[in-house]
Amino acid sequence: MKNTRFGLIGHPIAHSLSPALFKAAYNGKYSYDLIEAEDFDTAYERFLAGYDAINVTAPFKELAFRKADIVRPECEAIGAANILIRTPDGVVAANSDHFGVTGAMMTGLYPDRTIKPEALIVGCGGAAKAAAYACLEIDYKVTVINRNYEKARDFAMMISSLNPSYKITARPFEKFAKAFKDAGVIIYTLPVAIDALHELKRKDIRGNILRKENKLIVEANYKDPSFTPELIESLQKVNSKLTYVSGKEWLLHQAVGAYLSFTGEEPNIEQMRKVL
Repeated sequence: MKNTRFGLIGHPIAHSLSPALFKAAYNGKYSYDLIEAEDFDTAYERFLAGYDAINVTAPFKELAFRKADIVRPECEAIGAANILIRTPDGVVAANSDHFGVTGAMMTGLYPDRTIKPEALIVGCGGAAKAAAYACLEIDYKVTVINRNYEKARDFAMMISSLNPSYKITARPFEKFAKAFKDAGVIIYTLPVAIDALHELKRKDIRGNILRKENKLIVEANYKDPSFTPELIESLQKVNSKLTYVSGKEWLLHQAVGAYLSFTGEEPNIEQMRKVL
């Protein structure tokens, strides 16, 4: 399939890095437009009228998922789509956010670090659901913590019904410190820092009272991260085996997954990273 015209829908999107990333990915070989519209239906009609595939960002991801003719399994699990592709059989909805998660994790583990295959997902929005799906697909045990416990519980039940082999549980917010201590990877998707981050005890940060354990923190928010340099430094003073991965790596790898699905061609990751 030779797709030649691509873009992004959402609102607002004037600030988006997607055009620069896409240009870097293929050295300007393909066009990529910002399809700005306040309502989804207008943006969707513009997509159908002139584009082969598009990225979808807030607030249209759930609407895109529901509108598509064909929905890929990751969209069913996440409940949202960030990719729409026109095909002879109809519009296909896909989601590359989970590639962003696993790519960011691999960046933090490169070249040979290992972590306990237990993940703590903090939050229960779209990014958190993508993170949970990504970790479940690589056979991690997943704990979801959210201020609204019922929302986390309902998500855990829903995704378990899709695949009974998934190991996922929801925990109330009060269990954050213990869940942080037990997890190998902590994926933080909330837009602001919670007080509990600054209240962690040494044993929680180390993962064990007697020894330090490898820990990996991946954050979704790359524009205004909750993990400031000062917070990261304070955590690493307690546990030198703790690694932090910026949301920019998440953004990069989800874009790589999307662009590969658009064109069938491997994008230039290092050129994309330079844009970030």
